Amino acid sequence: MLASNLSAQESEVSALSSAVETLQSDNDVAKRLKISGYVQAQYQVADTAGVSSMAGGNFGTGIDNRFSVRRGRVKVAYTYENALAVMQFDITEKGLGIKDAYLSLTEPWLNALTLTGGVFNRPFGYEIEYSSSSRETPERSRMFQTLFPGERDLGAKLTLQAPKTSNWNFLKLDLGLLCGNGTNVETDNYKDFVAHLTANKVSKDERLKWGIGASYYNGGFAATTNRLYTTQTVSGIKAFVPETVNKNDKLKREYVGLEGQIGYDWALGITQVKAEYLTGTQPATASSSSSLTAANVSSTSTADITTGKVTTSNVGVDAYSRTFSGYYVYLIQDILQSPFQAVVKYDVYDPNTHVAGNQIGTTPLTGIATGATDIKYATLGVGLNYRFNSNVKIMAYYDMVKNETTTNIKKASTLADLSADRKDNVFTLRVQYKF
Repeated sequence: MLASNLSAQESEVSALSSAVETLQSDNDVAKRLKISGYVQAQYQVADTAGVSSMAGGNFGTGIDNRFSVRRGRVKVAYTYENALAVMQFDITEKGLGIKDAYLSLTEPWLNALTLTGGVFNRPFGYEIEYSSSSRETPERSRMFQTLFPGERDLGAKLTLQAPKTSNWNFLKLDLGLLCGNGTNVETDNYKDFVAHLTANKVSKDERLKWGIGASYYNGGFAATTNRLYTTQTVSGIKAFVPETVNKNDKLKREYVGLEGQIGYDWALGITQVKAEYLTGTQPATASSSSSLTAANVSSTSTADITTGKVTTSNVGVDAYSRTFSGYYVYLIQDILQSPFQAVVKYDVYDPNTHVAGNQIGTTPLTGIATGATDIKYATLGVGLNYRFNSNVKIMAYYDMVKNETTTNIKKASTLADLSADRKDNVFTLRVQYKF
């Protein structure tokens, strides 16, 4: 009987030990796995129905107000030792999309070198990598939306940063090799190089924070025709003149950026100033200065009369190269120790610095006239944020957009008339829940 009792006790201890080990293992897995996200529900009103807008996309024909889920993000991150895997999805009324899908590996000796591969934010400038859930304004500036649509790209990057215990942790260098098409598949044999160097410091009392940085981008896409249009002077008139290139030649895309941020916590609350400046060369199309996310082609369809079979083929489109510049400045003021925060932002994007005002749209003797794509835009935004609690933020923001004008682009439609400032201001009321 004694032997039987001892055997039973040993079985119970073994079962209990096994259960504890299972719970410990499950707990370790739970610690490695993190699920987070946020939802932004908003209502917007525009000055004019059907207006083009950078405040979350263009308004539909005949529509001057709308409800939308601007972002619905779910992020899953799993960390084990020196490896990190991340998947992030965007779920809105427009459907389901992938925002991030990458793996990061950090070397285990100095913990200073990290290799990341997959789909991730382009390491260029400050505003791209500043999360939309934390940003004080509804959208990024016009220049970043134009030059880096979707913010993400497919490729690999190398990050050099000393661990937090090091005196050199304030310096960070990112070097990336990207496809250049955003999150879309490869369309040519070229890769884009990007570099971002930053320095960030916090005072001992943590009241003063500052950061500076510089970025460089060098890439391009394959020419699909034998012509590249650039802005030149023809008999005193600025116009697009064709240059001869070879098909599949690389059309250069090059940017340089400088950034700076400073914040100080004082009697009136935290005051922050953020600014960034970009300039460079942007190859695009006649109708847009936005970076391409697909091959520079147009699709044409032909139908066989006898069989009814439809054949689709791609035809190359001439590229237009422009010299651009742009900048933004934020002033952010927390109101004392209250949950309110006031924001003022001014951003400018000039897609073609070689032409301005009434020079735009002037018909040259030879070449092609500049047009609406070459118009400069300046946006003044003012807003008020209210932190309801640690999870909920309410934002009221008004974008006042002013476009460059020219007497040469005057049309019957107010949406296409550039002889005066367009009525395209937008008010946004947003509620965000972050978890």
